[in-house]
Amino acid sequence: MHKIFAVVRREFVERVRKRSFWIMAILGPVFFAAVFLLPILLSGASGHKHIVLVDRTSSGFGTAVAKTLDSAGHFTVERLAGRAGIEDSLRDLVGRKELDGFLLLTDSALETGTAEYRASNVSALEDIAQLREILGRLAVEGRLTRLGVDPGLVAKAQVHFRLTTQKITRGKTTGESAGQSFSLAYFMSVTLYIALLLYGVQVMGSVMEEKTSKIVEVLASSLRPFQLLMGKLLGVGAASLLQFVIWGAAGRLMLSQRMALMAKMGGGAGSGGEGGLFQVPQHIPSSTLVIFILFFLGGYFLYSAMFAAVAAMSGTEQEARQSQAPVTMLIMIAFFSSFAILANPESNLAVALTLIPFTAPIATPVRWAAGSLNWTEVVASLALLIVGIVVVTWVASRIYRVGILMTGKRPSVAELVRWVRTA
Repeated sequence: MHKIFAVVRREFVERVRKRSFWIMAILGPVFFAAVFLLPILLSGASGHKHIVLVDRTSSGFGTAVAKTLDSAGHFTVERLAGRAGIEDSLRDLVGRKELDGFLLLTDSALETGTAEYRASNVSALEDIAQLREILGRLAVEGRLTRLGVDPGLVAKAQVHFRLTTQKITRGKTTGESAGQSFSLAYFMSVTLYIALLLYGVQVMGSVMEEKTSKIVEVLASSLRPFQLLMGKLLGVGAASLLQFVIWGAAGRLMLSQRMALMAKMGGGAGSGGEGGLFQVPQHIPSSTLVIFILFFLGGYFLYSAMFAAVAAMSGTEQEARQSQAPVTMLIMIAFFSSFAILANPESNLAVALTLIPFTAPIATPVRWAAGSLNWTEVVASLALLIVGIVVVTWVASRIYRVGILMTGKRPSVAELVRWVRTA
């Protein structure tokens, strides 16, 4: 046991002493803060737009649209009468960046409810939404006036309905909104995906470094390959857990200062309003953190053992990068399947993904954050994951035992099976 501990200490100290470890520890919180806060910042950063309204209406609808858009503060509108060839001239101005776009209005706009906006950027969703809202509202008022109905009276009768959401988790109302629940689950899936891939590749790189530099021959003379493999997994895992503690402390600090940050950035729907898809969670339960850490560690040992086996059976770093594709694909499948879980956490697919060891490290925390998982299912998922870790580690250790001292061409599948049987 002391030999394994010596390897653990060596792997841990080697990583903690590296500058890249602390760079990742600092950049991790910055990256995840950007995931939540950058959309809020960019949502109000589209800038002021200078557009031209080509008015071919005869009812005064175009004048009302130009006046309303101009007073909204987001657009500077110049109204021009429609004439032949004006679209070509305006298109040239847009091409030379002297104009942001132009809006075409005809008398049929009130009847059909359609208009045309041509611009260099039609993917600015906030601009398009504001144009659509103003045109729609004025079109309704124009139709009501034509029918002899007072638009002001209709506006008073309309109710602007606001639907608030509160999640019920395991029989308790948590006060968590739909956006906060989605954001927490999404955040966990992204974090687990990046961490499992990052630390698994680190284990593979460590094995390849020792194998290509012949250090492993010295280590193998005093250690059994299984001891070396377990020490490497535990050492890298301890370093990664330290990084997670740093990320967690930074995340807790950012959550405590979220209101001040959002106030400086202008708030908005995404910052905590009910309409935003991404909302910063107000509180993360301790049970969620426990499950996150348990399944991260489970996924780490499962995939890192596979990455170590890939490195052991490869002769060069290029071969290792090529051979890691199946393992990387499994992590990608687990990550992209989490979107199906977010859409329907109670589906048969979601249940199956939490029970499959290769997808459970991401699927189970996501389902838990979505609020559709009870402790019985968590225990079952964790038990199956542990069984998967034992089986995969057993197979990987036998491949590692033979392949760590071998050089030459990459073994075939039949040779790998023979290694597992005879090691």
